[in-house]
Amino acid sequence: MKLPEGDLKPILAGVDLTIRAGETHAIMGPNGSGKSTLAYAIAGHPRYEVTGGTLTLDGADVLAMTVDERARAGLFLAMQHPVEVPGVSVANFLRTAKTAVDGEAPKLRTWVGELRGAMERLQMDPTFAQRNLNEGFSGGEKKRHEIVQLEVLRPKIAILDETDSGLDIDALRVVSKGINRVRDNGDTGLLLITHFTRILQYVKPEFVHVFVGGKIVEEGGSELATKLEDEGYERYLAGAGPAKA
Repeated sequence: MKLPEGDLKPILAGVDLTIRAGETHAIMGPNGSGKSTLAYAIAGHPRYEVTGGTLTLDGADVLAMTVDERARAGLFLAMQHPVEVPGVSVANFLRTAKTAVDGEAPKLRTWVGELRGAMERLQMDPTFAQRNLNEGFSGGEKKRHEIVQLEVLRPKIAILDETDSGLDIDALRVVSKGINRVRDNGDTGLLLITHFTRILQYVKPEFVHVFVGGKIVEEGGSELATKLEDEGYERYLAGAGPAKA
């Protein structure tokens, strides 16, 4: 993985990872280790070029897909810093996204109730549906809306890039319950990217991967996250490559 021509820099040094439906994986690592780069590369961000390896979803070559094709195939990315989109309402954005992913528009009589229910479960005022996408939203409201998207789009693989950042304890609990609802349906595989273990107290991963220098350097179960909380990343950093995502 590298940046486009003119500013070439290797970031990911090789990642071998398999996520199945219903599984929850956590990637933990220090700042600049390449975690967000991995997320954006999977999603198809044009800033990054994949120079080797494969990426498949249900046997299909994801790297040959455009960004919108990846979304329709079942990939979802909850961004660390959701952007504001003036002039596009939350309701219109979500219905358009749902239509694109499903290949047909949801029936209006059921869609209104589905959207309202998802927003209420995330403790978002239903009037937010008529507001411009993320415009004027607090950090916590933006993150709640990301999980509303997750609930209504129901992807096959969901990558949550530091969804816990900027959340107070009450918002973290609400967002975690939303993530667990999606995970518990058994159809979605989750990849949680985080620095800290606090979200992992509410969303329990079966697999934890330590990410340093653009690669996975250790793997284990949820107990590995507890070990990282106690010991930090220092012992992994000696000799680690310069990822800097």
